Amino acid sequence: MTRDPDELRRQILDLVREYHGSAFPSRPFAPDSGSVPVSGRVFDAEELVSLTDAALDFWLTSGRYAEQFEREFSRFWGLRHASLCNSGSSANLLALSSLTSPKLGDRRLRTGDEVLTVAAGFPTTVNPIFQTGLVPVFVDIDLGTYNVSVERLAEAVGPKTRAIFLAHTLGNPFDLDAVCELAARHDLVLIEDCCDAVGSRFGGRHVGTFGKLATVSFYPAHHLTMGEGGCVLTASSELNRLVESYRDWGRDCWCDPGMQNTCGRRFDWQLGDLPAGYDHKYIYSHVGYNLKLTDMQAAVGVAQLRKLPEFIERRRQTFQRLHRELQSLEEIFILPSWLEKAEPSWFGFPLTLRESAPFDRKPIIDHLTERGIGTRALFGGNLTRQPAYMGLQYRVAGDLANSDAAMERSFWVGVYPGIDEAMAAHMVESLKHFCSRY
Repeated sequence: MTRDPDELRRQILDLVREYHGSAFPSRPFAPDSGSVPVSGRVFDAEELVSLTDAALDFWLTSGRYAEQFEREFSRFWGLRHASLCNSGSSANLLALSSLTSPKLGDRRLRTGDEVLTVAAGFPTTVNPIFQTGLVPVFVDIDLGTYNVSVERLAEAVGPKTRAIFLAHTLGNPFDLDAVCELAARHDLVLIEDCCDAVGSRFGGRHVGTFGKLATVSFYPAHHLTMGEGGCVLTASSELNRLVESYRDWGRDCWCDPGMQNTCGRRFDWQLGDLPAGYDHKYIYSHVGYNLKLTDMQAAVGVAQLRKLPEFIERRRQTFQRLHRELQSLEEIFILPSWLEKAEPSWFGFPLTLRESAPFDRKPIIDHLTERGIGTRALFGGNLTRQPAYMGLQYRVAGDLANSDAAMERSFWVGVYPGIDEAMAAHMVESLKHFCSRY
């Protein structure tokens, strides 16, 4: 006799909750044997239940969970559109690609146009500039905030400059007043890389809502995780259509997976040199990609999204504790700083050794590693020194002294929600213990 599938699903999901309790028990942190990673997954039974529920549907591409996440995530930001994709790196590529679309006419970015960005950052903010035939212009940062020097940014504008593409470094909002004013004055398009900054605000307003487009990552290190995944956010329906076209093979059709004739004119279009009435599902307006994500990833994101306010608050609390308790080390370290209007949703706690420090970076990194405390460099350091970009066309505006300093003397430790009070205390004690030798 065939059993009721809905009842079987309920039983399976109940067993998944039970499995989580057995497979992922919580264990108290012990300084002599535990570790303090810089980032990691924070989840409970609901993520496993949601993931299993999506798997039981066996809808292997984007589906109901993706639609739910896009709807709820765009509402969180107060933006009209959220388009999921398979990574934050892809989100950056899609955002910039959309601005090169011929459908934008004279507003499109063209081969050889310049995009202002920082030299000290993560490569995937810069890579799409190269990949779309544009030219990056590298600008220096300010130590402490690790964001773009707005004075240097203003000086970097040239006759070919058309856009600004910047990340809010480690969740710390860059000076959006100054950058937006500069963009408006020179008619530049601003893209905000918010992959490290979900929940950060500037002047009471979410970062990501100032530029034409914003991007987010859902890699396990980030504020929310889907394992892999990303998102492009915008208030513009025109740009959202272009983002989704580049994401979905470059097609002109905007039907969701499994749907057809959403436009009501499927066999009534005539575009390019195609015969009149050619199937709209197979008309391509862009040289695009397939960068969609699966519904199973989105299902994890839906469960994670319910925890986002708590995640943001826990990050802020850990950051504030580290900042407060490490004040005594200011003669050795440049402690992180932020603008008065900024409310960061911190991704990490950055430290830079002062030039006068009695030791260099390697000994203290080794010390923290021995104590189980994870550290990271400030991403790629000065990217112009990376082998990937040697021989490529770019422009450097001014010197990159602070980018070099961050590459040589900066590192950061974690503030992700999995860090509890005992872990935070262990980080503080370990940093103070090492510095007390000097």
